[in-house]
Amino acid sequence: MNIGTFRAFRNPNYRLYFTGQSISLIGTWMQRTAVYWVVFDQTNSNFMLGLVVFATQFPSFLFSPLGGIAIDRYNRYRLTLLTQAALLVQAGLLASMVLFTHYTVWGIFILSIVQGIINAFDLPARQSLVNEIIDNKENLANAIALNSSMGKLAWLIGPAVSGIVLDKFGAGICFLINALSYLAVITALAFIKVSPYIPQPRSRNAFVEIKEGFRYVINTPSLRTTILLLACVSLLVLPFYTLLPAFAKVVFRGNAATYGYLNSMIGTGSLTGAIALASLKSSKLMMKILFASLLILGIALIAFSHLTLLPVALFFLAIAGFAMMFQTTVSQTIIQLEASGEMLGRTLSFFMMAFFGLQPVGGLLIGAVSELTGVANAILFQGICAVIITILFGYFLRRNKL
Repeated sequence: MNIGTFRAFRNPNYRLYFTGQSISLIGTWMQRTAVYWVVFDQTNSNFMLGLVVFATQFPSFLFSPLGGIAIDRYNRYRLTLLTQAALLVQAGLLASMVLFTHYTVWGIFILSIVQGIINAFDLPARQSLVNEIIDNKENLANAIALNSSMGKLAWLIGPAVSGIVLDKFGAGICFLINALSYLAVITALAFIKVSPYIPQPRSRNAFVEIKEGFRYVINTPSLRTTILLLACVSLLVLPFYTLLPAFAKVVFRGNAATYGYLNSMIGTGSLTGAIALASLKSSKLMMKILFASLLILGIALIAFSHLTLLPVALFFLAIAGFAMMFQTTVSQTIIQLEASGEMLGRTLSFFMMAFFGLQPVGGLLIGAVSELTGVANAILFQGICAVIITILFGYFLRRNKL
């Protein structure tokens, strides 16, 4: 691995951003793991698992266009600070409810909806902020890949730690740790130096700008194809992780720690893939990588679906995580490289709608399917969908020479 893999770290602002976000995202994954486990442990329902994913992520689908407009209209740095503070409050309320009250899963659902609304503004704000932090745009693709490495490292550490904390201390402590972790990113942001914000005059209303952004994406082939592909994958393939608590408890007859290990193996594969992607010196092969990774993801899920031997299952989950990382990060890289500066916020909002907005719908769908067919067949179905999507989109691209 050469130093070029980490070339974005030459920027001191990015080093601060990366450090703060790394700590915060570990807390986020601890909370996410704990929420899913508590809901399944109390209900023993795959459908309820899908419903909590829906509650957490579907608000992002509804509010992402407004988030994109806010990013294009207002100070992205201050917006990121505001949303991070709001997420701290949400995690603190969740921790307080679980630690000090006789809570029900519906309280968790309500606070999950609040988190989803905040994320509709926070996620595109944080991603677009990287464009302002990185002064050398040749390092932008590397910074995006390193961001993904950060998220996947958190996916590796957070669920494993969460599984242990859940088993020893309970979900409330996981939520409390997440609340405290936001202090790290808020502190890092406070020390980041960004160019003075220059407000741009706006004469059009929000809905006109949403339509303008939609037309821009539709009329830009690379953006249109990437977002449409991601939408299909988010709906039919990526919600496979929704069923991991059921696999841990029912198939492998494990506990919260087992669930944490399953999640962490996806994180291990994702981290490996993120480092490999960060090492790429050229972005010319992005579209081919996108399709190859989707095919590998489908094959890995098909292989994993009916395994009962845990070590072998963990291996294929790592492969799935590796491929999934390429799928999502390459999509985001294409968007941030291809979208114009004045359209970046709105384009990212459509990315968020496709990625985070359709996963909860898919989570509901796969939860219902698994209730009828069992978790193994539901995962098999998602793997087959990945292979079919790869073939159909590949044929379309070759036919239209895109």
